[in-house]
Order: sequence, then structure tokens, then C-alpha cells
Amino acid sequence: MFGITHFEFFVAAVFLLNVTPGPDTAYIVGRSVAQGRGAGLMSALGISAGCCVHSLACAFGLTALLAASATAFTVIKFVGAIYLIYLGVRLVFAKPAADQAAGDTRAAGAPKSLRQLFLQGFWTNVLNPKVVLFFVSFFPQFVTTGNDHKALAFLVLGAVFVAMSTLWNSFVAWIAGSVTQRFSGQPAVKKWLDRGVGSAFVGLGIKLATASR
Repeated sequence: MFGITHFEFFVAAVFLLNVTPGPDTAYIVGRSVAQGRGAGLMSALGISAGCCVHSLACAFGLTALLAASATAFTVIKFVGAIYLIYLGVRLVFAKPAADQAAGDTRAAGAPKSLRQLFLQGFWTNVLNPKVVLFFVSFFPQFVTTGNDHKALAFLVLGAVFVAMSTLWNSFVAWIAGSVTQRFSGQPAVKKWLDRGVGSAFVGLGIKLATASR
């Protein structure tokens, strides 16, 4: 259908990709640890929106053009790395439960906080050049070369990818938020959780900055 081939392998590969920890997973866990399940779920939606952008770009050829440009790759790589390091440093040096009431309000989902969480998740995904290269190298393997509706095939594959990623990321947010809720009465534990996730962010940012094409 739509010129898509080996669809079952595509689904299996996407599942394996989702369960492999990366910047998106680290961000969702970090937000869930810092503000609870609602924050993690909103972050997951932001990341899904970023995947939608990549899917559309892949369908209409923009991703291939971006992947072919060394300059564009380098710019996005360093912007994404700086953004991850920035988020990590904020978590590492965050004041643990300095204002519990304010933290509860944020976790409950004030409109401004939800918007910020969504946008941060969105940019974490969009500014990761490895995601760009993944889409441009992975998706074409499941579209027949003689297909007259390649854009539609890419959009269908992108929709499946986004749906599966959203389900998995929401599950991760729920689990991480549940663990945080369990330790909500122990500020010292939450402080070290924040520092651990923040350090992971910084490490991922450095790894991204030093990655080659």
C-alpha cells in the first residue's frame, strides 16, 4: 500500500529505536523528575511535534538537502549541543524543592509552563542532526523506487513513527513521574535525581558536539 515495502520490519526497527535511550528520552525523564507526570507527557508531545517536522521535511525532500550540506549539519549540531548542555546545567544547579508550592503548581500545568515544556521538547528533537540523518537514511529503505506517490508513502511512515514514539515516550514520562512522586517527600533523593539527569544532558550535548557526519 502507498508503495511501502517491508512494513513489519519498519515497525520493529522503530520500536527498537524508541527503547534505545537518547536525548529525547533523557529530556522526558528530566522533565518528569523535575515537575511530574504532566510535565513529562507535555514534553513527549513536544518531541512528537518535532518528529512531525522531520517527517514532513523527509516527505518533501528538505531533509535530504539539509543532510547534504556540511555547513547546515555543523550549525544544527552545535546549536543542538549547546541547547542540551544548557538544559543539563540548569538541572544540575537547580535548587531542590526550594519552593514546593510553586513546584506543585508547575507540575499541575500552568499554561505558560506547559507551553515552555512543549517548545523545549520540540526544539530538543528538531535541533538534533542525528534525527535528520536517521530520517533521510532510514525511511527510503521502506519505499519502493518506482513509487509514484513517494511523498504519501513517507507521510504514512512518518505518521506511524510519530504514533509509536508518542506512545513510548508517554510511557517513559508516566514511569519517571511515578518514581518522582514516590520520592517527592525526600528532597535529597530528588536533588540527586536532578543532578544525574542533568549530567546525562551535559554528556549528550558534548557527545553531539563532537559527533561527525
